[in-house]
Amino acid sequence: MLLPKGGVNWKSTKARFPPYRAVIHYFTRFRTLAFTALAVVVLILWGGISTSSREMQRFYCWGPAKAPMEMSTNEQAQWHAHLQTPVLFNHHAPIEVESPAIQSVDLNGIMSTPRAALNQERVLILTPLRDAAPFLNKYFDLLSELTYPHELIDLAFLVGDSTDDTLAVLSSELDRVQKRSDGTPFHSALIVEKDFGQIVGQSVEERHGFKAQGPRRKSIARARNYLLYTALKPEHSWVYWRDVDIQDSPGKILEDFMAHNKDILVPNIWFHRYEGGRDIEGKFDYNSWIESDTGRKLADSLPKDVILAEGYKEYDTKRKYLVTLGDWRNNKDEEVELDGIGGVNILVKADVHRSGINFPCYAFENQAETEGFAKMAKRAGYQVVGLPNYVVWHIDTEEKRGNLGSRPAY
Repeated sequence: MLLPKGGVNWKSTKARFPPYRAVIHYFTRFRTLAFTALAVVVLILWGGISTSSREMQRFYCWGPAKAPMEMSTNEQAQWHAHLQTPVLFNHHAPIEVESPAIQSVDLNGIMSTPRAALNQERVLILTPLRDAAPFLNKYFDLLSELTYPHELIDLAFLVGDSTDDTLAVLSSELDRVQKRSDGTPFHSALIVEKDFGQIVGQSVEERHGFKAQGPRRKSIARARNYLLYTALKPEHSWVYWRDVDIQDSPGKILEDFMAHNKDILVPNIWFHRYEGGRDIEGKFDYNSWIESDTGRKLADSLPKDVILAEGYKEYDTKRKYLVTLGDWRNNKDEEVELDGIGGVNILVKADVHRSGINFPCYAFENQAETEGFAKMAKRAGYQVVGLPNYVVWHIDTEEKRGNLGSRPAY
């Protein structure tokens, strides 16, 4: 190729370029634009296919073309040799219930523990009443002295077959206690009215006579059960049965009992009787006892519908009574296993009652009411424990030897 005479310079080089308009015309031709567009489309598709291939490899099921249940152990290993098969969990959305007629109660958090006050455990105090007007003022004075937080205590009473002013006095005393300025009112109070047609009188001779015990204890058992099932609420952890005719008891009785962490617990029940200027410290409750071989043989010899009334000379059971085992001067935390209990003071874990352990108003293993309650609880595997040296003082009912026993003023 021959170079120009003047050599290579910018003018000569520029002269060889195609005209500007020719270049514009070339790149704006249809064929050129179509080719460029096709090339762009091919590049985009190629990139998408490459990405899809990589993604597909993540979910590719390696191994033989068989259902997993038909594979051998080696084929299963080959199946899982690469990436695992993804699993999608279908978490259900919550169901929103808007009907006010539907309620939900969760009892899983209701516990009965030795540290009840710290855990804010609710207590239900139950007292059946019949012709009890003379005892109510003292009853509420002692109740007000309880050191367990009053805002955690619910009160419930059943008034039935009364001929005196029990209902009016009870209402007045409740109003007085709840309005006291020197103490915290109780969380709530409930009065239940129910007559059972009680035909046994309220004199000492009639109430505690041997012949009256069967019908009377059946009636008291019904009253206890009516009161229990009316007043017990899901939030209650403990049920404390307390007779109205108690003369004296420690203010910390609930905390003292709860610390033992027993299913059913009763104290010893004594009374003060002053004769000749001295206190004889009488033993009151002969319904808390330990079964004996003589008692078992006697029960086996009786018809099944006969109620064995304890503490009477007509039935010599030779059982060991809680009142004869202890002394209030000794260790108050000493425990003994019992087979029967009285009803003056009983602390029960609420779940025991919820499990169906109540007060039989019929002969259960020849016992009824609180003694039948203890028998039923032990049959179900619950612990029934007495504190021989922890004494609660009952009023003196002027009982005579051989005619002893404890029943509420009902």
